[in-house]
Amino acid sequence: MVTAMKTVAFVPIKLNSQRLPHKNILPIGGHPLCWHIIHSLINAKGIDEVHVYCSDEAVKNFIPRKAVFTKRPQYLDGDMVKGFEIYKSFIDEVDADVYILAHTTSPFIKVSSIENALNHIMSGENDSAFSAERIQTFAWYQGKPINYDLHDVPRTQDMEPVWIETSGFFMFKKEIFTVHGRRIGFHPYIQEVSGMEAIDIDEKKDYDMALKLFEVEGSGEE
Repeated sequence: MVTAMKTVAFVPIKLNSQRLPHKNILPIGGHPLCWHIIHSLINAKGIDEVHVYCSDEAVKNFIPRKAVFTKRPQYLDGDMVKGFEIYKSFIDEVDADVYILAHTTSPFIKVSSIENALNHIMSGENDSAFSAERIQTFAWYQGKPINYDLHDVPRTQDMEPVWIETSGFFMFKKEIFTVHGRRIGFHPYIQEVSGMEAIDIDEKKDYDMALKLFEVEGSGEE
């Protein structure tokens, strides 16, 4: 008998931040910023639990009721703490077969993007998945072109695209992290997201742009 895999999503949150104070609870689209990605995860099919990983219980005032509050050690709020330490702490505490790491700074991620990426893991096609924006233009790295030949410049539409990871989400089977120490595995599925979904709110200018987008487009969900 095949046993269903348990899928747990987690959203690390701290209530204050350096570059944009109180970023995660700033109002946007009628809710705190952190509410949006959590709401999308809750509404996505195939996810068993959605955890908010925060050291401060006050975060409960800003998240959907169906989210599970999981208290994290306060030392993980330090400015020099790496994401890996936070992810490991959560995974050590909450068991699952598949984890979805998502970030509050991507409020426009669609439920359909989450579901499609997760389906690729649950079907066995891929061991991980992540959100990425497709950029089809002339790209350089360390003084050299990375997706075209200077002696044979192609049409833009014929170029190999460059994929840019976004902060939206990373999905992975447990052993990808616990055995290999990675959030992207060996056979990842790249979930293409729109420019709107790819927005990452990190500074005041990002927040201002997101506010305007919400006024014009709403959440961007179908």
